Amino acid sequence: MAQKKIVVVITHGPDNPEKATIGYTMATAALTMDAQVTVALQAAGVYTATKGVYEHIHAPGLQPLHKLVDQFMEMGGRMYVCIPCIEERAIPKEKLVDGAELVKAGKLITEVLNADGVLNY
Repeated sequence: MAQKKIVVVITHGPDNPEKATIGYTMATAALTMDAQVTVALQAAGVYTATKGVYEHIHAPGLQPLHKLVDQFMEMGGRMYVCIPCIEERAIPKEKLVDGAELVKAGKLITEVLNADGVLNY
């Protein structure tokens, strides 16, 4: 059986810690099920990969976001970060977590079209 591919789009960060955290929870769970997982960060979701910010995002009753992000990356997850979104927020590439890949719309659309499933948070 071919490896399943899933894309998790996260558009929230400090503005909605619960949605941001659930997105990473689902992405990490999919990795444990041997799926190929790409997290795509857009809008305020880019803050979930921004050093100095992501360490402080925590939804009550859920794991701290930074632990999930670090675990996701350590487990081999792929992370796409929207270039226009970080430019709008003046976030330099050096402030992003290690392994984050900067992308524009075309790369993400290709990933979505090749995925078996897409989740949005």
